[in-house]
Amino acid sequence: MKAIVAFTARSLRTSHPRPFGASIVHTKSGKPLLRALNRVAQDFDPSSHAEVRAIRMATRRLKTISLAGYTLYSTCEPCPMCMSAALWAGLDRVVFGATIEDANRHCNQIQIHALEVVARSDMKCVVNGPILRGECYALFTHPSMLRAFRRWSSRKRT
Repeated sequence: MKAIVAFTARSLRTSHPRPFGASIVHTKSGKPLLRALNRVAQDFDPSSHAEVRAIRMATRRLKTISLAGYTLYSTCEPCPMCMSAALWAGLDRVVFGATIEDANRHCNQIQIHALEVVARSDMKCVVNGPILRGECYALFTHPSMLRAFRRWSSRKRT
């Protein structure tokens, strides 16, 4: 989790700061496979969340739709879309830092917890969190991220 927080924090020094980062790691060995950041604005794609991007990149890299044997780490509790993608991918486990409520203080969220998505599914996935919540929430409250949130909220929706 510390590695994905550090990776995500580097984005705070760029023109596109993001508090949402995700990594996929081999569950047994702990060997990292890849990591990703949210790219919704850059990709003009509302589904380009860090977790979904990491899952897409991992399945392409491994040339399989199953990520059984892997764990997803995320700086924030996965939204229902991201948690559903984790279930469909067959991830063993999801570990998150900040909560949906933490994120909702700064940007819109669908407030359905990851554990509720798992509970309503016939697919299994262990969900652990919040882990390092303070460090992850600090990504949301960094001055450059607070400026970015103000820009996000002033964007016109068409």
